[in-house]
Parts: sequence; C-alpha cells; structure tokens
Amino acid sequence: MIASANVQEKLSRLGIRSERDLLLHLPIRYEDETHLFPISDAPSGQVVQVEGVIIHTEVVIRPRRQLVCQVEDNSGILVMRFLNFYGSQIKTYAVGKRVRLLGEIRSGFFGAEMVHPKCRIIRESESLAESMTPIYSITAGLTQKILGKLIGQVLQDAQKTQTLAETLPEKIIQKHRLTGLKESVMCLHNPSPDVSVEALQARTHPAWRRIKFDELLAQQLSMRLHYRQRRSHSAPVLAQKDRLIKALLKQLAFELTTAQIKVSAEISRDLAAPHPMQRLLQGDVGSGKTIVAALAALQAIENGFQAALMAPTEILAEQHFQKLSAWFDPLGINVVWLSGSQKKKQKQAALDDIALGTAQLAVGTHALFQDQVVFHQLGLAIVDEQHRFGVHQRLALRMKGSLSNTVPHQLMMSATPIPRTLSMSYFADLDVSIIDELPPGRAPIVTKLIADNRRNEIIARIEHACQQGKQVYWVCPLIEESETLQLQTAMETYESLSKEFPDLSVGLVHGRLSTQEKTAVMALFKQGEIQLLVATTVIEVGVDVPNASLMVIENAERMGLSQLHQLRGRVGRGSEASICILLFQKPLSEIARKRLKIIFEHTDGFEIARQDLQLRGPGEFLGARQSGVPMLRFADLEQDGELLAAAQATANEMLNDYPDLAQRHIERWLGDKTEYLRV
Repeated sequence: MIASANVQEKLSRLGIRSERDLLLHLPIRYEDETHLFPISDAPSGQVVQVEGVIIHTEVVIRPRRQLVCQVEDNSGILVMRFLNFYGSQIKTYAVGKRVRLLGEIRSGFFGAEMVHPKCRIIRESESLAESMTPIYSITAGLTQKILGKLIGQVLQDAQKTQTLAETLPEKIIQKHRLTGLKESVMCLHNPSPDVSVEALQARTHPAWRRIKFDELLAQQLSMRLHYRQRRSHSAPVLAQKDRLIKALLKQLAFELTTAQIKVSAEISRDLAAPHPMQRLLQGDVGSGKTIVAALAALQAIENGFQAALMAPTEILAEQHFQKLSAWFDPLGINVVWLSGSQKKKQKQAALDDIALGTAQLAVGTHALFQDQVVFHQLGLAIVDEQHRFGVHQRLALRMKGSLSNTVPHQLMMSATPIPRTLSMSYFADLDVSIIDELPPGRAPIVTKLIADNRRNEIIARIEHACQQGKQVYWVCPLIEESETLQLQTAMETYESLSKEFPDLSVGLVHGRLSTQEKTAVMALFKQGEIQLLVATTVIEVGVDVPNASLMVIENAERMGLSQLHQLRGRVGRGSEASICILLFQKPLSEIARKRLKIIFEHTDGFEIARQDLQLRGPGEFLGARQSGVPMLRFADLEQDGELLAAAQATANEMLNDYPDLAQRHIERWLGDKTEYLRV
C-alpha cells in the first residue's frame, strides 16, 4: 500500500492497516452520476443529477446569509443554495458557468431547489460517469478522492495477487449459490452500468450477499472455536445430589414453574460435566431466575465447592444476599456479603471466610473480583445482569477459581431478553436457557401513556392508591448521562411531591446514597413505612415490593425500551392489578413515538427486545463498547436471518472438513479482532 505516513495514520483510524483492509472497506452508499434529468422532469424527494448554466448569482442576507444561484437548462430553472460558503465560491459559481448538480430536489422559498448539492463546473458535452460512484466512510483529512484512488490501485494489484483468493470450498459456494469473492468485491467497488442501483443501495445484490455471508461465517467460526477451546478445559465435576435442593424446595412458599424445572435440569447436567459450563439464562422481568441460580449454587455447595454471585449494583446485590440468606440459613449454609462500601473489619472477615472455605456462597458487586479476594475452591460463578459488566470483569471472576488447573462453571443471567437472531449471532458460543413463562398468580400490568400537561390526573391516582393502602414508585429519568442532573431532578421531584402530599410518607433513593442509606430506605418501603418512593433508575433491576401497584415514570420518552420494560416490572410483583404510567413531554420525536407505542402495546419482553433491535441496531442494544464483540459491518440481523442460519450450519462443516481454510477465513474478516472474549 503506497501512502504517506500522514495518510496511513488517517487510514488506521478507519481500521485500515493493510491492502486487504482497503479491499474490504466497502462503499456505504452509491451516487448515480450516469444519468441526467431535465430540470422540469427531475423527481423531488430523491437524489438526482441535473445540468445547466448559471443565469443569476447573489448573496442573500435575510432570513440568513446564503449564496443563491439560478441554474437553467432547456426545460426549466432550479435554485441551488449554500448556507455555508466561502468567498471564493461566489467567483466559482459566476453567471455563465455550466454546472452539474447532484442532490435532492425540494420545494423551497425560491421554488424548486437543491440545498448544498454536489456541484462541478463542466465543459459542454462533457461525458457522464460510466458506472455508479461509490461513497466510502472517511475521516477528517481523508477525502473520497484520495481513498478512492488508493482502493483503485489495490484493486488492480488484487487482480494479479492472491489477496482475494477463495477461502470457501467450491462445494459450499455451489450449495449456497454464492458469487465468487473477487467478483463480488470488484463489483461493489466498481459496479458496471447495468447493475441495479436499488439492489446496491439496499444491499440485496448477489455481491453484497456474498460479503454478508463471509462476514457472518467468520463470526460463527470464531465463536465455534471458542466453544471448542472452552470444552477442552477441565472443570469441577459437580454431581447431581438432591439433599440440599429437596430441602430448599420443601421450605419454599411457591412451586417451580415448568420452565424453571426445565432450565434447572439443563444447568444441572452442565454442572455434572467435566468441562466448564458457560450458559446464559434468559428470563423476562419477574420470571424467577434467582431461584434457578440458587439451585445451581446448591449443587456446587453439596459437592464441597464454593459459589459466587455477582450483581452490577449494591442495591441489587444486597437484595440477592438477603433473599439467598433467608433460603440458605435454615440449610446451615454460610452466605457472606462483599461490597466496596463495607467497613474494613467486615470486609476482612468476609475475605477470611472466602479464603478458608467457610463461606460457601459469596454475594457481592465487582468487589468480588478484586485482587485481595481469594476463593478456597470456586466451583460456580453466577453473573446477574451480565450485559452490565465488561468482558474483563466477567473473566476476572472466572479466573478466581482457576488456581487448581480447573476453570469454574459460569452461569450468566439477563432480564434483557435477547432476540433470536441476535442470540444466534452474538451468543453462538454460549448455551442458552430461556424461562419463557411467569409464575402463576401474577396480575397483568396496565400501561398508560399520559402527557406531562395532565399531571393533575396522576396526582389524583397516587392519592387514591395510597388511600387503598397501596404503595407507589415515582421514577426520575437519567438526563443526558449525567448523574448530577439526575440527582438534582430527583431532589426537586421529592420536594414538590412532599409538598403535594403532606399526609403521605415520601421517601427518596438515588445513586449517590451510601449502600447503608439505600438499604435503609428500601427496607422502610418494603415494610410499608414509606408510601411514595421517589427514585432514580437505580431501582431498574431487582427490587421486589409486592405491595407497590402503581409506578410513574417521568420523561419516559428519554429511555430505552429494555429499561422501561425493566422498570415496569418492579410493579405487578403481587396478585393485585398494577398500573405503570409513562409520563412524556410534548412534542415527541418520531423515534420516541415509536418506542412508547411498542412499550404500550406489548408486555412480552422478547417481542419488545426484537422491536428494540430493529430501532437501535445490535451495537447499541448489546452495549457494544463493553461487550467485547466486534460488531457486524455489512450483515443486518433482521434482514439477513436466512444467511445467518446458513453461516451457522457452514461453520461446523468448515472446522471439521476444511480447518486451514476456516483459519484463513477468520484472519481475513476479523484480523486483529479474532479474539472474541466470550466469558
């Protein structure tokens, strides 16, 4: 790749470090400069190319400073406008100059117009482009022209070299009716005039199909390798012993659902195997994941090993600690609590118990994987709300048990349901269990959308609910990712509601309170001492108060769907009908309107997640920054489900029958991102 150090530095920002990277830096869209429209016939609302002579140029001052030019051809006149322009452009676009414009025609104040079109000065009868013009993602200081030239040079070389040599055997190419890789890459960078513009733009052209298949296959191959690698490690064999499990089930006030029994059996089989379990337990809000995790922990404990449960917030970790202690204490099992905010003496006592093995179950936050925590014999690591932790944190916890040449089993739990296509793609190296039913006796939650200007109705509802002996949540939103602003809003809301309801006991819980303070407030709310609890989104996960039957979520339009669904799941924990009011501010953006419509119409977390994925894309849905997973660049999980299934089926065949080609395929598509940290 012949490029200056300056250009190479800019290329590296785009992840381009080799000729192969340049070839696979494919266009994000195309411009059609192969066709000219007469001005009068050019369709509005879509990108078109027109040509004409400038007949008038002036700088208009009102309503704002802008450069306005009239362009005429034999059929009519079009206005081109520049809101931001240089003085030199006034001279460039002088009367009499012939220009070729590419842009979207709209109806404007001056009539039909193009705002900031792509504009070139041309000679009369200058020939049109022979093929579609590819448009690439670029970075500051790197123009389309420079990047296009570099790609063109490498494309010529690729004809002679093995840069685009096939990594798929002919058998697989034929089976899935794929075009050749070299042919596909050449077509996408330099499409011939007869190629469908629509198919290129929509990425449905056979060339795009091949690229997407290859990308999905690389991802699946990488994950299957990790799956095999994991199964090559040794793990403690935790046999299925029933004494403790039977004792726990006997003391419970409820019976397990069919779904809970099914997933418990799947987990139990995994724990009895000699290789590490790595299972994702999915279940909607309130589906009863904690009891399933408790049964898994008992299986480890009954085999003489320790278990650890890690939760993302102290409020949730503490709730787990209290619930598990209540279940395990009667069985004579020692449960310890470990958090960052503990006093030195308490922390040291917990650390000693963990190191000696007298603590059979340790519950805590990220404090569990600090260097000073040494487990006597960790057999099972449970991670709740696994998407909240970065991959390195999850790995650190697992490594705690790897001192004796064995790796502990790992169970990850999530109340954010993962849509099927996403699970097939990003969790292909995990075994997945799903709790797909709620415990019986749960009353449905009624969701209401109410605009902010109808607050009086909500005040009346709160008053009525509290008179009936019920309790209420009032949730304040996270504002622009600012904890300080969120806290300020919560304080102001708390003060105004305290004045609004002088006869009610109003409480406040937020992220800046110490663990002891949060616990004290939540305990009062659970006991019914607090009737109305003003809270930030710290209550999103895990807080169970069966008597709370009304929730108000302020500025609901600012929140993601999974967060709204999680929050909504905090009510409806008892047998009484519950209401969740989503309070929104007008006017609503289009995306906010869609979000609120979905949450209003659906209560099934998996359906909400599927639609959320469509709205946001996988990167944002998963929290790509900490997932450790390279995101897909070309394939679309909703659109390309058929290709994903084909790639899944092909991955095992490639690894078994064509291991060398499989390795080359991974290297080509993932490069330095081959290390999928799936922990």
